[in-house]
Amino acid sequence: MDVTDDARAGDGDSPVNHVRLADPADQEAPAEDDGPLGEIVVVDINSPELDMNYQRIGAIKAEELERMVCLERLFLRWNLIKKIENLETFTSLVELELYGNQLTEIVGLDTLVNLEILDLSFNRITEIKGLNNLNKLKKLFLSNNKISKIENIDHLTSLEVLELGSNKIRTIENLDTLVNLQQLYLGKNKINQIKNLNTLKNLEILSLQCTRLTVIENLEELTNLTDLYLSENGIETIQGLEELKKLTTLDLAMNKLTKIENISHLVDLEELWLNNNKIADWNSINCLASNSKLVTVYLEKNPIFDDPNYRRKIKLIVPWIKQIDATLVR
Repeated sequence: MDVTDDARAGDGDSPVNHVRLADPADQEAPAEDDGPLGEIVVVDINSPELDMNYQRIGAIKAEELERMVCLERLFLRWNLIKKIENLETFTSLVELELYGNQLTEIVGLDTLVNLEILDLSFNRITEIKGLNNLNKLKKLFLSNNKISKIENIDHLTSLEVLELGSNKIRTIENLDTLVNLQQLYLGKNKINQIKNLNTLKNLEILSLQCTRLTVIENLEELTNLTDLYLSENGIETIQGLEELKKLTTLDLAMNKLTKIENISHLVDLEELWLNNNKIADWNSINCLASNSKLVTVYLEKNPIFDDPNYRRKIKLIVPWIKQIDATLVR
């Protein structure tokens, strides 16, 4: 599963939400009292992939899978599975998805040494553990669980995507060794400070939407960052972006900003989302004239939005703009 599948557009007032959401068709997980439990059904024993999503499966049983000697990808999304078990012999697995089950802990993965993608989102997991032998892991999805601490992943040095949104995490920590990480999603946690990211020099996407941030700081080493998502926080000033010259998307919607500043050096900026702030001074909008690649700007639901010439003024300042808020420029 590509992480971009989970960057849902149009969540409330934010143009894009990078906190993982349930699929529209899957808003309610299956309940145990809705009928008899299902079983894993194998149609082609030579297939490298088995998809048994939303089948009310209650357990992973060895006898149901043992003939699939070529299995590489196993999808068991939205079932009633309480424990990861009976997968010891499937050492050729490269992708395992148990999104939306009833797991409370990470176990039973020790022999899956070739696993590259693991999705355990939307479960009841409280602790990151049980990943000791998964050194080839490239994508790890643990969003919408009950995890309170980032831990026990420092050995996952091949990791490129880490999704920990919608948990109970308070501190960014224990990521120093993940030098190949390209995408980090930590939205909807209790984080109040950006820190401990200095070694993640290959990071391209950072999402800290809907946390408890008040200051943009400690980003100077992330010079390869292209997308920064900080909406739904308490940020009052645009700052700390001096070294982020590769930024193409900056999301600061739904904060406490009163003016636009300190972004003139972002010459590659294409998407700027500042809606739902407190920007009242048209003079601060003039700085956008330096962002010659700007394609889209969101400024609705600021005090300047009440100006009857709102769109016209923006177009005069940035005549090359193609979209203002949700509407294309004619």
